[in-house]
Amino acid sequence: QAQLAESGGGLVQTGGSLTLSCAASGRTFTNYAMGWFRQVPGKERDIVARVSGIGTYYADSVKGRFTIYRDYAKNTLYLQMNSLKPEDTAVYYCAASPLNWGMDENQYTYWGQGTQVTVSS
Repeated sequence: QAQLAESGGGLVQTGGSLTLSCAASGRTFTNYAMGWFRQVPGKERDIVARVSGIGTYYADSVKGRFTIYRDYAKNTLYLQMNSLKPEDTAVYYCAASPLNWGMDENQYTYWGQGTQVTVSS
C-alpha cells in the first residue's frame, strides 16, 4: 500500500528556515508529479510547489524563498523553506499526481497526513 509521510514541521521565527520531508513507501513515484500543498483553517488547500517531468512550479507567494526537490534514490520529496513569514503558517501536505501538470488537489491521488508549520512574528 502506497503511503506518503511528511516530517520536519515545527515552530520557527519570522525569517527562519525549515526543510520538510516527504518519505514515500509502498511504491515509487518516479513518473508522478510530486507537490506540496498547504491549508489554513477555513480555507482551501492550495498548491505551494510542484516538481514533475515538465519542471518545477512555485506559487507566487513562495517564489524565491522555497525550493522543491526530490531524491529518487531515497524516494523522498523535500521542501526547503527560507525567509519564512507568518503568512506561511499552515498545515503542509505532500501529494502525488499521475499528471505532470497537476495543479489542483483533485488531480492528486496520494496524500500524506500533513505537518504543521507555524511562523511566529
